Amino acid sequence: MTIPILTGYRRDPEGTHPPLNSPDYLSTGLRHPKQPLVLLPQRLTELTGPVLGEGRLGSNDHDLTAQHRAAPQGQRIVVHGRLLDGDGRPIPDALIEIWQANAGGRYRHDRDRWDSPLDPNFDGVGRVLTDSAGRYEFITIKPGAYPWRNHHNAWRPAHIHFSVFGRAFTQRLVTQMYFPGDPLFFQDPIFNAVPEAGRQLLISRFDYERTRPGWALAFEFDIVLRGHDATPFEDDEDDDDI
Repeated sequence: MTIPILTGYRRDPEGTHPPLNSPDYLSTGLRHPKQPLVLLPQRLTELTGPVLGEGRLGSNDHDLTAQHRAAPQGQRIVVHGRLLDGDGRPIPDALIEIWQANAGGRYRHDRDRWDSPLDPNFDGVGRVLTDSAGRYEFITIKPGAYPWRNHHNAWRPAHIHFSVFGRAFTQRLVTQMYFPGDPLFFQDPIFNAVPEAGRQLLISRFDYERTRPGWALAFEFDIVLRGHDATPFEDDEDDDDI
């Protein structure tokens, strides 16, 4: 079978997504594609399973603070927004997953050697389906910054990883949400690999109206899939920054 080269693929406008090879982000030198992309047709197997649906979500999958008997440490936050297409239309019934570090900047991951303690009451993963208006909401803990090995005195700004699935598990986009006013933006090559015009699309908005009095702060983060306002996405999962 001849595999066609990606000639008719609809690309977003330039100036939104980071280049596949970003020299300051050292691991892209090992991970970025060296050959032209090719189109792999999706066949019946990829399009029919596994099936997403409300019955496959747990009752506390959206609430990362209620997945254990005791509450996790840290500042509770509500993260909410809408999933939209390039024309501003909501995308319903889409699976959104998140994963993040705990309040001390530690992931529950075997490769994380940062000596900040693990939180026994925080796993750092959640998922939810968007509603009929494309809305989603997570309850979680604001993650902490953490050091990584990319460059001298390198620290990742506080962030939450987002994964957006389409109609099948082969249709997936990954991005990161940052918090407003973070002092570590200046030295983070992942954030700065995004063209300057697109960086603000990765920063959530503090939402005082959705803050829960005496309980949790709130941040709004819309995800736009296509067009000039598209959320910058990664070429693959950013799981080697811990």
